[in-house]
Parts: sequence; C-alpha cells; structure tokens
Amino acid sequence: MAWLAGGLLAWGATTGLAADFDPQRHAEAARLVEELAEKGVDRDWLQAALGEAEFRQSVLDAMAGAAERRLRWDEYRAIFLDAPRVANGVAFIETHEAAMARAEAEFGVPPEVIAAIIGVETRYGGVTGNHRVLDSLATLAFHHPGRGRFFRGELAAFLEIAFEEERTPGSLTGSYAGAMGYPQFIPTSYRAYAVDFDGDGLRDLWTNPVDAIGSVANYFAEHGWRAGEPIYHEVEGPASPPDGIDFNRAARPPAVPAAEVARAGLEVPDSLADDHRLLPVALEDSEESWRYVLGEHNFYVITRYNHSHLYAMAVTELAEAIAEARGLEAHWLDATDTTPEEAS
Repeated sequence: MAWLAGGLLAWGATTGLAADFDPQRHAEAARLVEELAEKGVDRDWLQAALGEAEFRQSVLDAMAGAAERRLRWDEYRAIFLDAPRVANGVAFIETHEAAMARAEAEFGVPPEVIAAIIGVETRYGGVTGNHRVLDSLATLAFHHPGRGRFFRGELAAFLEIAFEEERTPGSLTGSYAGAMGYPQFIPTSYRAYAVDFDGDGLRDLWTNPVDAIGSVANYFAEHGWRAGEPIYHEVEGPASPPDGIDFNRAARPPAVPAAEVARAGLEVPDSLADDHRLLPVALEDSEESWRYVLGEHNFYVITRYNHSHLYAMAVTELAEAIAEARGLEAHWLDATDTTPEEAS
C-alpha cells in the first residue's frame, strides 16, 4: 500500500504530541489495536491514529445534555420545524429529484421522509459537525460512564472505515457522538447501510448527497419500512396522560392494542381493529397541555434511526410540512381518517 507509507509519513509530520490514547501508554487502546490488526488493519497505521486522538471533556458534557432528555415537545419541535428548513427541504428534493425517485422506487421510502431525516440531522448537509470523529469516539469509548462498550465498537468501526477507504482519521469531522456526513450515520451504521448510490465506486456520506439519499432509504428499508403505510394517527385524549398506558416506548415495535388505548380515554380511529398494535405517544406541548399520537410500524422504524419519540415526531412533522409545501396530500404520514389500505 503505497498510500499507507506516504500517508503515515505525512501524517506523522503534522500530528502533535497528544498522547491521551497512545497505545504505547493506554492499555485499552493497545488492546483495540491488537483486535483490529488481527482483522487486517495495519498495526502501524492504528498506532498513529490512536496516538493522535485527544480526550475531549466537551464531548462528555454534550452527551449529558442531549436535547431529547431535557426539552418538552414544543421546545424540541421549534428547533427543527422552521420555514427555512421546510423550504430547503423542498429545494433539496427538487435538486436531487432523480436520486429521490430512484430511492423511492428501490426502497419504498418517500422523498419527503428521506429529506426530513437529512434536514433534521444536518440541514441538508449544511451542518455536519465540527468535532473530530476520532477524538469524540476515543473519548466516549474509554471515558463514558455507561456506554463505553458501545462506543468502543463505534471507534473500531470508524478506524476500519478510515483504513479501508484510505482516509486520514484525524481529518474527518462529525457530531459530538461520532455521527458522520449528511445523514449523521454512526460508524457501524455506515458500514452496514451506506450505499454507493451514484455508482462512482465510493460510499461517500461526507460530501455526496446522492449516496446519502440512497443510504438513508436503504437504512429504513433494512429496518422494515413498509411502503405506503401510515406513520401515525393524531388523536384526542384526556387533559393529562392516563395511567396504565405505556407511552413513548420508542425503538420498540408497536405493542399496545387499540382497544386498550381506547379504554384509557384516547379516541382511536374507527378504522383500527381492537387488536391492532400501536405505539402511544404523549407530547407535552406546555406545562398544562398534552397532544396524543398513535405511532404505527413506520413510526417505530424512524425511532430505529434515533431512539427518541421526540425525534421521530420531528422527522414526521418536517416530512409532512415539506409534502404540504410541494402541494402533496401525503396520506402515508397521518392516516387518522384513512385505513392503511386506503393510505397505500
């Protein structure tokens, strides 16, 4: 690998003296080097990569203050639902109309949903994160108090991606949690679901919106997206969430029967059978106001992207707003007045 020798020399000349995760001094980093070397990643390359990684307290602080953990729905919604993001979503679809149409044909995911994911994540590629992914993942892998094992796996996947795609690890930026590119894929998702959608031989989510469009659609398809089916039902309910209903269990398949939801005081659409399984969501619009949504299977699929009911609702409402701005009646979004069969 000529690129490897030249890259290591150039890289070594520019790296500083940071030794926070130097495998020569850091036992866990050394173990990771050995594991990846056994899988075929060059040992010297790994030593250089981890030797450059720096501890970032700001990453740990950001993880502790994630918006999903501290905001009401109205506050969270305001972050992602604004006029520029809707207008830019329409423009993003129009700019990449051919790729969007092909993604929908191949994977069954509507352009508005694909655009909403990328819009929520990075404002359509405009804000992809300025944290060095190497630093973020090394910090989380070796210092996060509860999820270190998870992030160790992400760090390993990131190093494998960078090595295989001949990228300098320290040059790649992303979110504080190590998410990358237009769709903010974490490294294991990048490895499993990123696709070369424009056929140029590369899976590039950092700079190629066409690859990002195909990769988001592929991610949803691989997680069970059902083309044409609704995402949610908007329903009326009591002044405050009733006891006995398991609300907001994101990232788990719909499990509460419609009859049980109705008995709790929520107005379930007549089109749903009593044994139809739903994912009830209670959204706090203010300290004294609640909104109720009944998530369907596709709502659950969105929560596989981010395990937050607030996130899934923001994506859904942005997709709905983009569809409305395009002059479309997207029955696959809110099917309150339709059955799944009619929505498809």
